[in-house]
Amino acid sequence: MRCKISLFAGSLAVISILLAAAPACKAFASLDDKIPSAQSIAALELKASQAAPKEQCFLYAELVHEMIEYSSAEYAAGNYEQGADTLKHVNEFAQKIHILVTDNEKRLKNAQILLRHTAFRLNELLHSTSMEDHPLIEKTLAQVNQVQNEAMLQVFRK
Repeated sequence: MRCKISLFAGSLAVISILLAAAPACKAFASLDDKIPSAQSIAALELKASQAAPKEQCFLYAELVHEMIEYSSAEYAAGNYEQGADTLKHVNEFAQKIHILVTDNEKRLKNAQILLRHTAFRLNELLHSTSMEDHPLIEKTLAQVNQVQNEAMLQVFRK
């Protein structure tokens, strides 16, 4: 009888953990539901460039994420040149994030989480494209991983 109760209690614990994690999973799923347009990316780039220094890191992380989603959609549609051009611009913005990662960032933890998700999406893109596209995607993935790690270190320093 004890074993059945213990098994039931264990099952309830697992179910409650999964239910508690569901909103977080849903939040990340919603990041991928919409494919950003070139206009929304341009607007976000302008907003990031004009934002206060404490906001820029997160906004550039958001911009990088949207550009990866846009690039993935371009690759999926067979527009390889546009997808590659977008990835080249992502590398430029990843450099800006590298410079902006500081401990005074207002939403550094959010930026770090978004960059981790972006790296995950880049890894998916890497596995769904041809070998000739891999060097650029691998370079972009390495840069995103680097700035994500830097952001994570800053979060833990706080």
